[in-house]
Amino acid sequence: MAQDETAIAELEQWGVMTTPVTIIDDELVIGFDREKLDALLSDKETEQDE
Repeated sequence: MAQDETAIAELEQWGVMTTPVTIIDDELVIGFDREKLDALLSDKETEQDE
């Protein structure tokens, strides 16, 4: 990531300067939070099934 200035700029826009960061539907997950990631992805799958 240190060589990807676009990625750095995007993280700065979110006010984050750490990794890993995952963004799902404008929801920010900082670090590896399996429970939150599972919940967000589960919601995403439900939306796609409708």
